[in-house]
Amino acid sequence: MGCGLLGLTTLTMGATADAQTTRTAPPRRPAPSGPAARPAAAPPASPAIMGDDSLTMKFEVSGIPVILRRVTANNVVAANLYLLGGVRQLTPQTQGIELMLLEASERGTRKYPRDLLRTRMAALGSAIGVGAGVDWTSVGLRATTTGFDSTWAILADRLMAPRLDPAEVELVREQFVTGVRQRKDSPDALLDFLADSIAFSGHPYALEPTGTEATLSALTVADLKAYHTAQMVTSRMLLVVVGNVSRSKVERLVRESIGRLPRGSYAWSLPEPPADLPGAYVVEKRQLPTNYLQGYFHGPKATSADYTALRLACAVLSGRLFGEVRQRRNLSYSVNAPFVERAFSLGGLYVTTTQPDDVLAIMQQQVRALQEGIITDEGLDLLRQQFIVTYFLDNETNADQANMLARAELYQGDFRRASRFVQELRAVTPQDIQRAARTYLKQVRWAYVGDPAKVTPARLLRF
Repeated sequence: MGCGLLGLTTLTMGATADAQTTRTAPPRRPAPSGPAARPAAAPPASPAIMGDDSLTMKFEVSGIPVILRRVTANNVVAANLYLLGGVRQLTPQTQGIELMLLEASERGTRKYPRDLLRTRMAALGSAIGVGAGVDWTSVGLRATTTGFDSTWAILADRLMAPRLDPAEVELVREQFVTGVRQRKDSPDALLDFLADSIAFSGHPYALEPTGTEATLSALTVADLKAYHTAQMVTSRMLLVVVGNVSRSKVERLVRESIGRLPRGSYAWSLPEPPADLPGAYVVEKRQLPTNYLQGYFHGPKATSADYTALRLACAVLSGRLFGEVRQRRNLSYSVNAPFVERAFSLGGLYVTTTQPDDVLAIMQQQVRALQEGIITDEGLDLLRQQFIVTYFLDNETNADQANMLARAELYQGDFRRASRFVQELRAVTPQDIQRAARTYLKQVRWAYVGDPAKVTPARLLRF
């Protein structure tokens, strides 16, 4: 799921276009082995990232909140439009409808027939991408400063007046259904889907923003048009622009295009917390060279002080698991404890291994050690330095900064919270990490893809 924009590995601070983008398997990179080596110095960061956010302003245009960060160091403009609500705008029958609508708009609009649209985009050297997540759907524009106006005109017409030709919609549907079917062919993609579904059983987050085979097959052109009429409203919109572009230009472009859409009555709010569910598991039998395990536990909401503490707790656990499972015992080529950024965070345990029972015993031992022990101040300081370096690297581009600002605004209520990340990170103590591990690292809900004979269900329920 995702999380764009999203970046689910333990030390990833930023998210890709949209960080909570579509529900696909997170990258399974080897986790760092802990803060044993001091990282290289961080690259130069903008004053906004360092804490002085004088580069960024917020204003409204035709009722649409706009966050603008003026960056003059390059000639690239990133403009992300967020359609708020995500899966809370869907029903079990309409899963995937918003993403399908927006992808179909790339095949022609009122002003730009398909071939003209593609020719103009190629000539501009611009890109428009769409990502569906649990809390919002993003439409992201990447253009040069000279091509920004023309690219914006195409993006706006895709939002305001998609043609939705039945033959073109059918092609999009076929692509989507094929993509959903292929998810079953990838163990990691299937694992991620199953783990997310069981973690949020009974919650809107259990809905699939990219759709299911059944819902995608049933959606009609009439359904897409009705959804467009009801849901393409300015009250659902947040626009974040990062680049060398003036406020007056942004105001004019918005006012003359999407600002003319109906207002609607949507009001953004954080979703209700997920239910306090007991530990559970789901098993998908597959004959594979290795077995795949992903467990999730619910963390605090993004406005909680524990949010950053749990992020660091997952990083500590990830490093310890890497050392014990991969380096010391060679039981896996990939093991980590991911932290997933959402309105309500998730922590996790992931491994691919031929000996899941042995790894589960090690995981349980390391979880207990984290809950009962205290990380040293020196170890925590080194870990913070790793996070800070990664944070700067992950927010170098204009697009990354746009997503960072949007998450802070929507999840924490103020875009300026993005510039305080380093200070919040440095405020976490070893005791905070222990408390977060004790409070949240429990009632793990597991997904398992592999040989059922290789895993003991009772072991999964011990967490």
